[in-house]
Amino acid sequence: MPSDAVLYQAAALCLTYPDDDLYARLPLLREAAPPLREFTDHAAVTPRPELAEHYVRVFDSGDRHSLRLSRWYDEEDRRDGMSPARLTDLYRRHGLEFTGEELPDFLPSVLEFAARTGDTGPLTGHRAGLERLRIRLTGHGTPYAAVLNAVCATLPTVCTDP
Repeated sequence: MPSDAVLYQAAALCLTYPDDDLYARLPLLREAAPPLREFTDHAAVTPRPELAEHYVRVFDSGDRHSLRLSRWYDEEDRRDGMSPARLTDLYRRHGLEFTGEELPDFLPSVLEFAARTGDTGPLTGHRAGLERLRIRLTGHGTPYAAVLNAVCATLPTVCTDP
């Protein structure tokens, strides 16, 4: 079983727009992160243009499957203080500057942060939202659901008691 850091880094790669880099790394991702094999095996046999089109259909068509964690805020998440500005501050406290084109609450960025620092606070702080996204991706029938399944399996369960 891979360490959570390896899984988080691999999941971050799987959840970014599929490019040549992803395809070049698929064999490594498959071996390093077995919980992601359902996705990596699918990607390996899917032509890049087809996977890219699917990615855009799933993640870039409105907020239904948004990878921006702030999209999934509810009242409890807001109390936990996981806003994009606070994430940027957290990255800086760990000596990391957020320089990506995406916002700091972009799930692949948060996963990479957890992989590099071992700080899973942002992931656990967004646990309820990640679960909602996982359920929606599963219902949509996309192989990306397997990536969320693997990530959510590493986190504490969501407490549903009031």
